[in-house]
Amino acid sequence: MVITKNQSFTKEEIVKLREQFDVYIKTVIDVKKKNCSAGCDRHFESEKILLDQGANQNNLWGGGIDLETMTIDCNSMINIRPSQGNSSNEIQDKKLRKEFEKLTKYFLKELYE
Repeated sequence: MVITKNQSFTKEEIVKLREQFDVYIKTVIDVKKKNCSAGCDRHFESEKILLDQGANQNNLWGGGIDLETMTIDCNSMINIRPSQGNSSNEIQDKKLRKEFEKLTKYFLKELYE
């Protein structure tokens, strides 16, 4: 189940976000508007939801969290943007990567409590 919001996900919502992969939750975050769409099968699905809600493509970045190790990754095909200086599926800009990780922890803070 895909859930999109600008506040932290509740415990109940996190259970639903796990339906797709159980031990991994994919996320796409609008780092400017601070919106998150999570629980998708493929990042482009959440990307489309955020774009349809008026997000700017330049601000959307994909990744996820491994629920067994609590490792946040910044890895998604939607991140390949040579025009923005990102030629990899990983977020290469250190400042942007830290912001993505910080926002992931905010949206999934129930996992850390």
